[in-house]
Amino acid sequence: MEQSKIVILDGQRTNPGDLSWAPLKALGELTVYPTSSQEQLVERIGENEIVVLDKPVITREILEACPRLKLITLFATGFNNIDVEAARELGVTVCNAPGYSSNAVSQLAAALLLEICSQVGKHNAAIHSGAWTDNAYFCKAAPGMMEIAGKTVGIIGYGGIGQAFGKIMKAMGARLLVYSRHFHPELEDDNTTYVNLKELYARSDIISLHCPVNADSRGMIDAAAIGKMKDGVILINTSRGALIVEEDVAAALRSGKLRALGQDAFTVEPIRPDNPLLSTPNTFLTPHVGWAPKETRRRLLEIVAENIRCFQAGEPQNVVNP
Repeated sequence: MEQSKIVILDGQRTNPGDLSWAPLKALGELTVYPTSSQEQLVERIGENEIVVLDKPVITREILEACPRLKLITLFATGFNNIDVEAARELGVTVCNAPGYSSNAVSQLAAALLLEICSQVGKHNAAIHSGAWTDNAYFCKAAPGMMEIAGKTVGIIGYGGIGQAFGKIMKAMGARLLVYSRHFHPELEDDNTTYVNLKELYARSDIISLHCPVNADSRGMIDAAAIGKMKDGVILINTSRGALIVEEDVAAALRSGKLRALGQDAFTVEPIRPDNPLLSTPNTFLTPHVGWAPKETRRRLLEIVAENIRCFQAGEPQNVVNP
């Protein structure tokens, strides 16, 4: 049987050199590009039947210019960079990689929250600067430390990542309020309750975002939403930058309405030097690294390989445009 022709358009992010492409090489004739510009996409897709990508935008025009293309499978769970309706019309299957990063992203969300509550970085800096050595007391605690136990944590989006983060919070003694598009009564317990957004905003000491960006969620954390929250709430966002209105969140941090922000994704990436969060107090920012542990990226590569294998067998999985 003739081998499939497979092209990876932007492999550098998923595999900067510490993983093997062998699982994909076993499935066809593989070409790997570290990155690709939008202008290069049609030429690089060319005669390939299978395209693997993360960030390139696949428009109707690109799809129409690549008639041999049969499968797009993403190094990602989100697929808003693909015109899935056009792909369906043109007979191109689109598959994503759900669930690969639940452990890593929930771990980072917890790390950001713990940094805010325990201020490990600030205390480490105090030791290395000599501030503790010159102190008269046996300890030098930064102001603002806080216990998570006994606090109410609002989780917006209760899929795999939200549930994984919730388990960490419950293990630390927190109570959970959950808002999700889908209600699963079997996930409620003595410390987990589904509520509407209004109630979640009003009751939560900590709010963590674990939902996709869509017409309903884009910019959901704006001045109006923040006005419904408790004074001094902590906001964690390891999902997508577009879920928040950065100017409104920055203003709330400056006024003290928000106690602190932990964030891993931004409206424009890489972050622009004029992003208001860069000059705002009590911000703890990471450069979109929640998905980046080696184990996580290996799992992602394996899911993509299995997507291709199932498609070749006539039983596609993880299809987002059936």
